[in-house]
Amino acid sequence: MPRPTAIPRSTLDIPTLAASLRAGSRAALARAITLVESRRADHQAAARELVQMLLPHTGRAIRVGITGSPGVGKSTTIDVLGMDLIKQGHKVAVLAVDPSSARTGGSILGDKTRMALLSAEDNAFIRPSPSSGTLGGVAAKTREAMLLCEAAGFDVVLVETVGIGQSETAVCDMTDFFLALMLPGGGDELQGIKKGLIELADMIAINKADGDNLTRANITAGDYRGALHILTPRSEHWHPPVVTYSALAHTGIKELWQKILDHRTAMNASGDFSGRRREQQVKWMWTMLEQRLMSKLRADPALRSKVRLIEKDVADASITPAVAAEQIAALLKE
Repeated sequence: MPRPTAIPRSTLDIPTLAASLRAGSRAALARAITLVESRRADHQAAARELVQMLLPHTGRAIRVGITGSPGVGKSTTIDVLGMDLIKQGHKVAVLAVDPSSARTGGSILGDKTRMALLSAEDNAFIRPSPSSGTLGGVAAKTREAMLLCEAAGFDVVLVETVGIGQSETAVCDMTDFFLALMLPGGGDELQGIKKGLIELADMIAINKADGDNLTRANITAGDYRGALHILTPRSEHWHPPVVTYSALAHTGIKELWQKILDHRTAMNASGDFSGRRREQQVKWMWTMLEQRLMSKLRADPALRSKVRLIEKDVADASITPAVAAEQIAALLKE
């Protein structure tokens, strides 16, 4: 995969970058996303100016979060769905939220070869998450990347997560529709699924419903419908459906997308759509604020030194975590 477009250290011409991005330049879009991912203070200030400048040209895309355990077929599903949407005249952006990057320094979702068809399309854009940082920081940068893609004319944004822990909630909080992909399986597999994930999902889709798996997939779908029946849906105007499909056989893909469109229609009619978007904006603000505070702690050598001493006191049980948190908060005030 090619390296992200570098940002020169010379003064950035933000209006020109914004104009090029709006004109559909993929190089400008890649450069803009690299800018928002940068940790340099001047780049961060330029990124805020850029996103604010482009804000009036955002918000019109269909934002879909897609999660599922490794092996469920997320990449194949996105590849096939994305190609189908492009044939319908859409422009598709794929962004990845990878919580493992904070531990390993790499993105396990960055391999574009998993989406061989989309990666060769002019009307598709695929971007992995930043290669380091906390999940909150990755999610915040993904939100900004999503806005940049919308400003560049992409009217469908698919946000992929590896489906580990808080990444699901982070992606759910930044998208209009949250799709959970599952595999055909028996009761034991169903009991192992987290209740929280089912509660977040706007739809559950059972992949690999083909050949010998078809009967098992239909049984699994029935089990999930039963599970959803006893849970309170996120919106009284939408009861999450359970569908079956096969990304490999290209069956059920159009029906899957139609459910996403049906959800958007229902949410718009009830007013829930605009309400969810407003909530997302507020959550984004708090995420960015938390990130700014953490960045200050990391960037100031004197603060880092004091925080390390406080950490040692907590590890040695000299002070409680609550007292330590208060001491760190006091350092930020200073």
